[in-house]
Amino acid sequence: MKTLLIVVHSRTGGTQAMAEAAARGASDEPDVAVRLLRAEDARAEDVLAAGGYIFATPENLASMAGRMKDFFDRTYYPVLDQVNGRPYAALICAGSDGTNAARQLARIVTGWRLRAVAEPLIVRVNAQTPEAILAPKRIDPAELNRCFDLGAAMAGGLAAGIF
Repeated sequence: MKTLLIVVHSRTGGTQAMAEAAARGASDEPDVAVRLLRAEDARAEDVLAAGGYIFATPENLASMAGRMKDFFDRTYYPVLDQVNGRPYAALICAGSDGTNAARQLARIVTGWRLRAVAEPLIVRVNAQTPEAILAPKRIDPAELNRCFDLGAAMAGGLAAGIF
């Protein structure tokens, strides 16, 4: 059985909802085990044990969240040259843009030689004031369906050996 590892960081709930939707979509595939881990709990051993990945992060100040960066800082060298060619996808919850976080994440996993199997799924919540940025996030059901579909596609591809 293959494993899909979903690593998530979320402070206001938006990214968590996206990651959980992807996990629900992936869990419909009986031949794939889905592991949803908070970035601060994920370890190099978790990365090595997985056959594919979904990285879910908010964009903070035009960058991926610090806790997600910390995950990569802690796991990067211990798994280097051991995960080459494995598939990944990215979920980004952004106030207005999201492309910088997606670009930063892509640059990091390029060093791992991971293979992107989908364009980054960026959900913009239009949070522009300090109050809106810090408020709990509700993700539109249509966007959660896109996350669900991405999870299902990742798990299906892993199970079929496409990825």
